[in-house]
Amino acid sequence: MSPVTRSGLRMPRSPGTLLALIAAFALAAVALAVVLQYGFDMQPCAWCSFQRVLFIAVALAALLARALQRVRPAHLAAVALTVLLAAGGVWAALHHPLVAAPAESCVYTFADRFLIRSGLDWYLPWLFEARASCAEANAPLLGLPFAAWSAALFLILGAMALAALRTGPRN
Repeated sequence: MSPVTRSGLRMPRSPGTLLALIAAFALAAVALAVVLQYGFDMQPCAWCSFQRVLFIAVALAALLARALQRVRPAHLAAVALTVLLAAGGVWAALHHPLVAAPAESCVYTFADRFLIRSGLDWYLPWLFEARASCAEANAPLLGLPFAAWSAALFLILGAMALAALRTGPRN
């Protein structure tokens, strides 16, 4: 049975469960972004695509941490990596509306260079190709800019990873 927090939500006791949830939420965010892109014509900018990369990286790090639960140092390193990637996601999500969108152009920023040099926009254009400017991609979703939703989810994923550290294996 999971302990109940003040808000009435149950927090899983198992770090493995938390890490699996982190991966599921991160991948669901990418799936939602793809649905919004192709179903509702919300085209991504380079910073949006870079956030997709970070959500996938968070998911992979969380799954790695889950797989390494029996090897405490490796598990802790993978969970710490998950936290750092989530923090990077918060930075990328906030950079988009606060720095990139107000700029005259968001062409060839760090996000563009990363996508180009990694080849992700070439090999998986349906997922990572930037198809809008940062100002165009700063659209609201249910009244809040998409980047705000992204930053909030990265914060939640980071907090969940920290909770997994606290409830981690004790060997």
